[in-house]
Amino acid sequence: MSELSPYLKSVAEQIDHMIDRYYVDKAGELNKASAHLLAAGGKRLRPAVVMLAADAVKPGSSDDIMQAALALEVTHTFTLIHDDIMDDDSLRRGVQTVHTKWDMPTGILAGDVLYSRAFEHISLVTAKDDAKVKAINMLARACADICEGQHQDMSFEHRDDVTEGEYMEMVRKKTGVLYAAAAGIGAVLAGGNGVQVKALYNFGLNTGIAFQIQDDLIDLLTPSEKSGKNQASDLREGKQTLIMIKAREKGLDLQKYQRELSKADIDEAIRELTESGVIPEVKQIAADLVKDSNRHLGLLPASKERQLLMDISEFFVTRSY
Repeated sequence: MSELSPYLKSVAEQIDHMIDRYYVDKAGELNKASAHLLAAGGKRLRPAVVMLAADAVKPGSSDDIMQAALALEVTHTFTLIHDDIMDDDSLRRGVQTVHTKWDMPTGILAGDVLYSRAFEHISLVTAKDDAKVKAINMLARACADICEGQHQDMSFEHRDDVTEGEYMEMVRKKTGVLYAAAAGIGAVLAGGNGVQVKALYNFGLNTGIAFQIQDDLIDLLTPSEKSGKNQASDLREGKQTLIMIKAREKGLDLQKYQRELSKADIDEAIRELTESGVIPEVKQIAADLVKDSNRHLGLLPASKERQLLMDISEFFVTRSY
């Protein structure tokens, strides 16, 4: 893992530079709204997956597909803007959400702008035309799946009987497919063969699901000042996360936490969920997904990039923000 941190920092710097070039300081309120969350930082993990997948297939090819790496970050940000509107969240990455800083119509349009620009970025990549078509198709399918996953997630709000299988399918679409697309697009644009593309796509899918499970844990376990989000918002809202589902299976009643929560209330919920085995069980599910995702990478030749992909998947389930 020692090489992962400087690598991620390097990718973030490159992506931030591109964001400054293409988005920041553009005239017009809609452009400012579109750039707001992009410029607020972020770990830039999806661009890193694009670049590592490309270099794992063809060393040095990531330089030619930086626009695709940016496209994945732009797509991710579009989903965040629209998620914040649907969830009526006021804080993201430590700054005001787009629809609260401007208004809801502007937030919707800002997300739409980013969605459109993502495909433009892929079209600017230096790669064969058929590879670019495949990459654009992969991203388009991922965006449709993300919308379906978000809709499923919203439908869960009216239910208290969501199963683990339903949750995993929702997360596969809402979060998994974008990491799958990141890895698959990197492989396709680097000229990867069918076996390599499928292996990297499946790697991204499993690690993406694990990433979301860890996000649900972070929502509960990480203080707002560290995460940049409202701590335990899922618990307050009674959201059907894997934590909630496992708690229900064990007969725990979490409805008592569906109110304004103090720090002591949150600490009590964490203690209850830890002692009952819910949190350890959820962590294990995420760890098993990572183990399976790394198995797919065994189809690729050993390389520094392949190891960094494995390190990223491990980071996904050990991070605390």
